[in-house]
This record gives sequence, C-alpha cells and structure tokens, in this order.
Amino acid sequence: MTINIIETRLSAVEEAITQLQKQVATHQINWLEQITGSFENEPAFEEVLAYGKAIRQGNESIIEDWTI
Repeated sequence: MTINIIETRLSAVEEAITQLQKQVATHQINWLEQITGSFENEPAFEEVLAYGKAIRQGNESIIEDWTI
C-alpha cells in the first residue's frame, strides 16, 4: 500500500469514529428512567418490598416464615 492509500483509509476511519462518537453523545439514556415502573403490578416485587420493610422495622420473624 502506498502512503496516500493509507492516509485516505485512516482519514475514513477517523471520520467514522467521529460520527459514532456524535451518535453516542446524543443518544445517552438514563438507565433509571428506563427501568422505573418495570416492576409495576408485579406481585413478587411487592412481596419483596414488604419483606424489606418488615425487616427494616425490626420484624425479623418474617424471615423465618420466608420460603424460597
């Protein structure tokens, strides 16, 4: 390969990288917003929340009743 061909190909690669960087910068999505509400109306999740609340409030007896 001649130097001109290498420089042309390198220039094309650099341009492609620049385009990809612009796409990534403009399409950043907040992961928390993506998952918020994803467990809505899910009985198992509601049960886990109830267990966590009971344990935080000092009711560790709930752990004894919990089965996997």
